[in-house]
Amino acid sequence: MNLQVILFHLTCTPVTIEFFKYQGTGNDFVVIDNSTGHISLGKEAIVRLCDRKFGIGSDGVVLIERSDSADFYMNFYNPDGSQSFCGNGSRCAVRFAQKIGLTGNVGQFGAIDMVHSFQSDADEVRIQMRNVRSVEKSGEDQIIQTGSPHYIVFTDDPSSVDIVSEARKIRYNNRFADEGINVNFVKEGQDEIWMRTYERGVEDETLSCGTGVTAAALAYASRRSTNGLVKVHTQGGDLSVNLSLDQDGGFSNIWLCGPAHFVFKGTIDL
Repeated sequence: MNLQVILFHLTCTPVTIEFFKYQGTGNDFVVIDNSTGHISLGKEAIVRLCDRKFGIGSDGVVLIERSDSADFYMNFYNPDGSQSFCGNGSRCAVRFAQKIGLTGNVGQFGAIDMVHSFQSDADEVRIQMRNVRSVEKSGEDQIIQTGSPHYIVFTDDPSSVDIVSEARKIRYNNRFADEGINVNFVKEGQDEIWMRTYERGVEDETLSCGTGVTAAALAYASRRSTNGLVKVHTQGGDLSVNLSLDQDGGFSNIWLCGPAHFVFKGTIDL
């Protein structure tokens, strides 16, 4: 057997990977223990894992890795293989890191945007989000960076919006087409909001989005000049955001709070 054939067989040998499925208000993730650092996934593998017909199916892949500056590192991939910060994925990552003994009920984890603090109990996981120094206005709409970029549209009835069609008009316009942006349709209430989210990378509606929930809550607080707890109702369940409105119009001490649950585990050959 010549060298070319040997290399072909080596590169085509499948590798069996153990995975764990978690969800946070319907935002579901494939979570993998990479604390040994031996797993490296390319774009093709990420796309396959997330595929709901030919793979496991998820809104993203989370690799749990060791960190020198925190309890663990959350390495997050969108279904198209791109990377970003993910709020609901982070809360699921905390639950899994606790399961494998990397952290306890209070700690810190690293992510692509910063080191985040967290707290947890039996009911929910609370993630401290990055401070937001400014809110950009686009007419009545708002643009907010919460680890991922979000466009907020306020509407009287999010349930009546043709979300894929309307969101793609914004996500693929001249300004946002290259980098992409998540688009959220939000209805205001009294200290609460209802919302739907179209996510870049997924390129479809998801049942929930943690960074989108955070952005929508901040947009609501900005419009009303309010502090404290905002309840957020998504298609997949309820979360809340605790926040402090600063004198300069920015936000600090932002916490995303909600449930995160194990669903099932299995193995897959890649």
